[in-house]
This record gives sequence, structure tokens and C-alpha cells, in this order.
Amino acid sequence: MDAVGVVAEELRRRVGATYVSFLIVDLTGRAVARLSTTGSVEGGREAERIPLPGTVYERVVRTQRLHLGTTGRGQRVIVPVTNRGDAIGLLEVLLPAAPGEDVVEAVGEAAHVLAYIVIANGRFTDLYVWGKRSRPPTLAAEIQYQLLPPSLSCEAAQFTLCGSLEPSENLSGDTFDYTLDRDTLHVSVTDPMGHDVDAALAATVLVGALRGARRAGAGLADQARLADQALADHGRGHATGQLLRIDLHTGRARLVNAGHPWPLRMREGVAEEITCEVDHPFGLSGLVAHPYRVQDVDLRPGDRMLMLTDGMLERHGEKIDLSALLESTRDLHPREAALLLTSAVRDAAGGVLEDDATVMCLDWHGPQETQRHVSSGADVSQASPGLTRR
Repeated sequence: MDAVGVVAEELRRRVGATYVSFLIVDLTGRAVARLSTTGSVEGGREAERIPLPGTVYERVVRTQRLHLGTTGRGQRVIVPVTNRGDAIGLLEVLLPAAPGEDVVEAVGEAAHVLAYIVIANGRFTDLYVWGKRSRPPTLAAEIQYQLLPPSLSCEAAQFTLCGSLEPSENLSGDTFDYTLDRDTLHVSVTDPMGHDVDAALAATVLVGALRGARRAGAGLADQARLADQALADHGRGHATGQLLRIDLHTGRARLVNAGHPWPLRMREGVAEEITCEVDHPFGLSGLVAHPYRVQDVDLRPGDRMLMLTDGMLERHGEKIDLSALLESTRDLHPREAALLLTSAVRDAAGGVLEDDATVMCLDWHGPQETQRHVSSGADVSQASPGLTRR
């Protein structure tokens, strides 16, 4: 609970900071909460919430570059608090004088350490969970949030990815998931039938079955089969989904499609659907004879791949040219691309969605990339225009 105070004391000692504050990015990606300030530790429930659009905070979160400026209280430095592509929040520091390169480096190092502190301490407190939520969740939302991976973004040498879920009024159970093992990236997107708690419980069974099978070392076809069987055995209806597996050494990508919308791929600035065989949804075990088919996906270095749920295409989503919108994200980090895409559907619906809108955006850099720099540490070589964190 006192983590920011410890960081503040270190910055006071090293660089003479007069004020230090930690702002956490909320789940929507459209606001920050001032979670802790020197001299006080505010509960997440009472934290000041600041809408991001049009603010300097938005610019730092979006660009992952530090901000240097002058206020009536001194020189202000705002640095992103980021870990492997996960934009956790911001560290805001006031200094009595314009900072030199050594001071900028010290603040950057503090933000880097703070990212690890937040991740480690998050196992023991709800403080950061409170800060990420702009309103109390329903029971269905609480269940659904717990099914998402702890970090919505991940950067590695071979890839960068990020997921975004824009919930409907009566949540429909969309989930996305990913994990790494020594040789493989695993990604999934699922969409159960129904709404509210029924959909959340179906998603729980589905995600639990997929994770259990994956962790037991099952192949893609067996993961799909076991998820199918789990939904059928527990009477949780059916669900569509896609399972993707990429070999990090060869770049070979393989996919199972269980009744799900085709993914999109952007190559050299042009987006198009990846046509693939569509097998039966999960939960129809015993009603459909043929097994799930594992298919190769043509994925090349430089490609951007988008896995999505039908909430991105149907109802309000059909008003949007998704391929053109994906093409417009060419220069955006997957974190920003995913948020832009789901926000566009939300805006088209006037802020009230009838179905969850979910995407998983993946940039494939290639198996030859084994030492690509993805650290969230300070890059003071460009301290004058801004410290960059990816």
C-alpha cells in the first residue's frame, strides 16, 4: 500500500522531487485514476479519476514517451509505467528545476521499478483493481474479468499482442486468452451463447477446460475436443471460438475454428479475411461426428492478425468497414489498435452495445527476431523529445 511512498522517498533523495503521484490506467483504457500521491495513500474507491481524451496523460499513455513541462509548482515529468507492452499507468513527478539527462534517467528507472512493484503487490491487495474500475461490476462482469489474462498486452522478440473487450449492457461472456511456453505462443478467443451470469458461467467452464487441456500439453484438436465435451457435460449451451498456436522457432501458425468468424490479416497495409474451414461450435459433443480440424495459417513477418468475436461484425458492428479501420491502424501499437477497433463499435452503438465486442490484435515479427528490445526500461538516448517505452 505504501509502494509509491517508497518510490517518492527515493526520488526525493536522488533528484529532489517535491511531488510524486502514481496514476493507473482503468480497464476501459479511456481514463486514469490518481491512485497514490506523496503524503497520502488514497483508496482506489476514492481515487481521482481523469478522462484521458485530450490530456497530456493520454499522449504519454498512447505514445509511451515521457512528457517534460513547466507548471506553477515546478518542472513536471510524466513517465509511462509499463511492463512488456502492458500500459499499467503513469508516474508524475514535480522537480524544482529543469531536469538533466541523469535526472530523467533516474525517474525512468523509478517508473520501471514501479511497474514490477505493482505487478508483484497486485497479488496481495485489491487497491489496483479498485483503481482500474470506474464503476462497481455486476456479478457477471466480475466473473468475466477474472477470466481474462492478468495483462492484456504482451511484447516479446517474435511478436506483440493485445486484447480488448468492450462489454455489452448484458454481458455475453466474450473472453480472450494467451500464454507462452518455451517454444510456442498460444492464443484463443471465445464467445459463449447467452447473456449475463449464464454466459459468464459458460465462459468459466470453457476457459477452464481450454486452459486445463493446454497446461496438460494437449494439442489444438484435443484442446478443442475437451472444451466441447466440458460445455456439453455441464449443460452450458454452446460457444464459438478460435484457437491459435504459433511455433516461435519456425513461425508455423496453426488454427482451429469452432464456428467462429474468420480472422483478418493485414499484410503490407492491405487487410483481408483469412478464409478457413469452420467446424462445429463447442458444446455440441455427440451431435456432430467429425473431429476438429487443425489448419495452417499463412503468417509472415510484418503481418498484423486480428481475431474477433461476432459483436465486432453484427448489429452495430456492421456499420463499420472493419478492414478499412484495421488498415488505418498500420502505424499503431497493437495496444492502441485493439482499443481503437472496439471503441469504434461502441461509438457506433451510441455507447450501448447489445453484444460484447472483442478483438485480439497480434503483430508477428518473425522467428528470426530473438533479441528485439522490448524492455520497459528507460531510454534516455532520446530524453529531449521523450523517453520511449513499448
